[in-house]
Amino acid sequence: MTRNLGGILTSITVAHRPPLADWLRSLLPNAEHGGAPAAMHREVFGLERVDELKDCVLIAGDASPRKYYRVTFSSATADCDVTMIGVDSPASENNDAFLAIRALFESAGIRVPSLIAAELPWGYWLLEDLGDDTLLPLLSDHSVSVWYPKALNTLAAIAAVDTTRAELPPYDANRLTSELALFSDWFVPQLLDLDLSDQLGPVYEALTALLVDNALSQPQVLVHRDYHSRNLMVLNNHDLAVIDFQDAVIGPLTYDPVSLLKDCYLRWSRERQLAWLRDYQRQLESAGRLPALPEATLIRWFDLMGLQRHLKVLGIFARLALRDGKQAYLSDLPRVLAYVIEVLDLYADSDAPIGDFRAVFSARILPECHKAAWFALEPA
Repeated sequence: MTRNLGGILTSITVAHRPPLADWLRSLLPNAEHGGAPAAMHREVFGLERVDELKDCVLIAGDASPRKYYRVTFSSATADCDVTMIGVDSPASENNDAFLAIRALFESAGIRVPSLIAAELPWGYWLLEDLGDDTLLPLLSDHSVSVWYPKALNTLAAIAAVDTTRAELPPYDANRLTSELALFSDWFVPQLLDLDLSDQLGPVYEALTALLVDNALSQPQVLVHRDYHSRNLMVLNNHDLAVIDFQDAVIGPLTYDPVSLLKDCYLRWSRERQLAWLRDYQRQLESAGRLPALPEATLIRWFDLMGLQRHLKVLGIFARLALRDGKQAYLSDLPRVLAYVIEVLDLYADSDAPIGDFRAVFSARILPECHKAAWFALEPA
């Protein structure tokens, strides 16, 4: 059974979970149990009627168990087929948050995929098809000067979202600390097979305290939490749309700029990173979203936030490879390591916890990285 909630086909059945394709067929107007009325298809699908599910092809699975399918429907009243994106997302994947945050972004004028149909108890939903063009393969030394201002404009809009009525979790000390533990739990002992509990333990605890304090001392805004070139879609009109936003939180101002400007999948010079960061700072200050502060303060927030993120990512990529069999993430480790080394070198003399960690990192951890097969790929 389906019903119309604000132009969205929303199934309210909670019976045994069928295959995704069967659920999609149940949305057709000629489906068993009534299906959706033709008027709904004019409103939602943009067609007089949708007659047949022609295809449902897996196109992507992200770092989570969530899977995305390109769904093709045919219509006797249209000259061409219509495609949408079907999502199969297990209950473990925070599905309530995905739909709630999608609606929050959309209400703030941030371009996200439109929601067409949902069966939340089953973890199925149908989204607008934004195409196949993520930003990553379109970036070059020349094109980035066009795309990154657009990406930063969208990011400023995200940071400006009013979250007073949004039930979003805080990026608090517990969450930040547990993320940093991924490095000491997965990257060092599991991927590198190093037992450094005695040497690393106290040093890493002090570094964690410093990085958590840095994060919590910043203005707290809506944070996408994975805002980078693979999660930005390029549309036919050359606008950018945002995807993979289900883990959004209220957190540090510099977290999303770090994700974009110190992208784990490609690297720009530090000079360009800081120029973009200054532009972003001016944009937020002129909009009244950020009080005037010394540029050096923002850069320090940015760098130490980057160290937190990249230590976490080293652990996540190690876990994805070892636990989930997703070996492709190992090829990005050298680039992530380069970000870590850069910040350690910049701040080792001024911050004792960073200097102490750098000593252990350089003496014990980095030599093991150099021996690994995945280290053969030099950072871009």
